[in-house]
Amino acid sequence: MDQIKKQTLPVAIIGGGPVGLAAAAQLIKKGEPFILFEAGSSVGSSILEWGHVRMFSPWQYNIDKAAKELLEKSGWTSPKEQELPTGRELVENYLVPLNNLPEIKENILLNAKVVGVAKKGLDKLKTAQRDHAPFQLYVEKDGDTKVFEAKAVIDSSGTWTNPNPILSNGIWTKAEKTLKHRIFYGIPNVQELEERYKNKTVMVIGSGHSAINALLELAALKAKFQDTGIHWVLRKNRVQDVYGGQERDGLPARGELGINIQRLVESKQITVHTPFYISSVKELNGTIMVTGESGNEEVSVEGIDEIVVSTGFRPDVTFLNEIRLDMDSAVESVEALAPLIDPNIHSCGTVRPHGEAELRQPEKDFYIVGMKSYGRAPTFLLATGYEQVRSVVAYLTGDLEAAKEVQLELPETGVCSTNIVTSCCTSENPVQETSSCCSVPVRLEIKSSSCCG
Repeated sequence: MDQIKKQTLPVAIIGGGPVGLAAAAQLIKKGEPFILFEAGSSVGSSILEWGHVRMFSPWQYNIDKAAKELLEKSGWTSPKEQELPTGRELVENYLVPLNNLPEIKENILLNAKVVGVAKKGLDKLKTAQRDHAPFQLYVEKDGDTKVFEAKAVIDSSGTWTNPNPILSNGIWTKAEKTLKHRIFYGIPNVQELEERYKNKTVMVIGSGHSAINALLELAALKAKFQDTGIHWVLRKNRVQDVYGGQERDGLPARGELGINIQRLVESKQITVHTPFYISSVKELNGTIMVTGESGNEEVSVEGIDEIVVSTGFRPDVTFLNEIRLDMDSAVESVEALAPLIDPNIHSCGTVRPHGEAELRQPEKDFYIVGMKSYGRAPTFLLATGYEQVRSVVAYLTGDLEAAKEVQLELPETGVCSTNIVTSCCTSENPVQETSSCCSVPVRLEIKSSSCCG
């Protein structure tokens, strides 16, 4: 295929979440053809899995500017900026109306799972004429695998469907897989699952906002059913390390999570195990036994009926095996972003706005954006993803100056990671309200993972 014919092909977008749809809106603004593949039956399908959760970011930070312009032309009324939507409201009041715009809907394929991406006629090893060959996307739809060609690919598929396992070393075991019917990954809707959890002994694993949200819902269930037992397993040296910025947080609802979980812990309504590094999980006498190391001693917690795993998510790049990628070996993020978000390198600081230049891959015109661009790091903001795709689309359409611009303002969080001994937020050096060290952005969703790719 010659270069002229390649340029008539659309840009392919993988994933119909907020960032994927923002990419579509940006392409429409530039007059560029596109095709979007969403594996679920609806746009925002991953978000609907935590649709009961109220976000701690107001609408102000949840709507892409290009998408808003398109919607308002159709007569759509924007929600009040300071209101906090649930995940379901984000989908129903924003993503679905956006999807229903004719210029977007006609270019979206639902129930379309991308299972492979390659360059036409070339495997990963072949270099000659590679940049001139179109992309081929292998897509499972309606029981068949179809092939689509594109001149560029924007992968915003997120990480939500690829959760981390229970074990602290990140390994999946056969024992865990056999217990999947008693394990929930993510944020369970405890109210809807009342029969599953009431008067049961439930263990929540994780230290992020997903875990905190699950614990608060389970505590509300315990108020109704007093025989409900709650265990909380995390790897922090101190449980206080997860309380966050509280009153200092630029997003008040997020700060309130820290305040509420502190109250819950101090009232001794839950049993806290920290630091606790899980090494095995197995069934024992009809219940679950979780074994791990705490304080250099092996410890087992028995009698667990249900487990909620909120340990984050990881990107799936298996369907990109024939694409040349430059990903960080530890964070599994886009290489250039790793030093900015890796908690092993820094404990505090703001992830600076970034765009096409940082997201550029060895494979020309292929980009990973959204949550997936951050790999395993739990620090992604929706607003950051919107800026990513604005810059990428500008570059793909030849607007190089706009691609270099920074058009992003983020709220202060008042949150620090304290995984490092020299953290500025240790008990010996407590955070002050005016401290600049505590401005690490965390996810706009009350979860530690990937739905909003």
